[in-house]
Amino acid sequence: MHQKTRGVQIQPVPFEMASKVISLQTIDMSPYLREGDEKGRKKVVEEIWKASTECGFFQAVNHGIPVELLKKTRRIYREFFDRPDEEKLKCVPQVDERPSPGYFKSQQFGTKEGHEDFLTVAPGRLNVYPKDFPEFKQVLEEIFPYLVKLASAIEEIINSASGLPPNFLKEYNDDRNSDFLLGLHYPAAENLANIGRYPHEDVNLITFVYQDHVGGLQVLNNGQWIPVIPDDEKLVVNIGDILQVLSNNRLKSATHRVFRTEGTERDSFAFFYSLKPDKWVEPLPQFTTEVGEPPKYRGFLYDDYMQLRQRDYTDNQPDKYEDIARITYYAINT
Repeated sequence: MHQKTRGVQIQPVPFEMASKVISLQTIDMSPYLREGDEKGRKKVVEEIWKASTECGFFQAVNHGIPVELLKKTRRIYREFFDRPDEEKLKCVPQVDERPSPGYFKSQQFGTKEGHEDFLTVAPGRLNVYPKDFPEFKQVLEEIFPYLVKLASAIEEIINSASGLPPNFLKEYNDDRNSDFLLGLHYPAAENLANIGRYPHEDVNLITFVYQDHVGGLQVLNNGQWIPVIPDDEKLVVNIGDILQVLSNNRLKSATHRVFRTEGTERDSFAFFYSLKPDKWVEPLPQFTTEVGEPPKYRGFLYDDYMQLRQRDYTDNQPDKYEDIARITYYAINT
């Protein structure tokens, strides 16, 4: 039996009860993305490092991804999820012929969270697209490289701000075959027992989220749930568990959740900038021995952690936040 995190149970509360005073920092990425503005680039590096070490979440604006393409991506996901079940299920491959993870999955009845999702990996791999909806494939394969490029830029910023050797994170995380894009549809909930998405942290390095006007994404910071107000111009960015471990807790993988509004459908999509499964993960010496700090985590294989989380999510379906398998499974008690 694997170790579980214990602590105070965090009960879901209505969206309206989340803090309305605090808001996530918005960072203008344009000075970093354009050539020749060294002063502006330095400011962006400082702002992203501050947000990533204090909260683990921020919103990026002028991020280099066409806003119309973001909106189109959200639209085509909704058009897919609006299809009859028998049409969507054509995008579910049989287990013995699933060569890659790109497929449709319905969790409306299989889990307590109740949503549908469509997962795609990098273009060129064997994703399972609807054959009679060519725009679906076209749009997803158009936006994928934009998302990878932006995530790589943020990875570069974190590398620079943390004082790591040039290109260290790029060389450590040099395989893009584990990145994936996830469209999410939450059908209207008849009661709030079906909350949407339990409080959790992301297992990967960097995640982007683009939600519709319904909102519902909330971030836990200093004991308060902060609602992420939807804005078509902005992309939500959050730090994942792997960067938290590598930095020995300097970078924050923040707890977040999706809270559903009763009687309202919700659509969003997320991009996960991920690590190759066979990578070894442990606190880096730049954050431990070189600064006189003991490591806060024991090393582990990334695939082992992903399997731990997946087994817990699909098999155990925990009822309480403190029963969810988390990165603290690898924490060193001092």
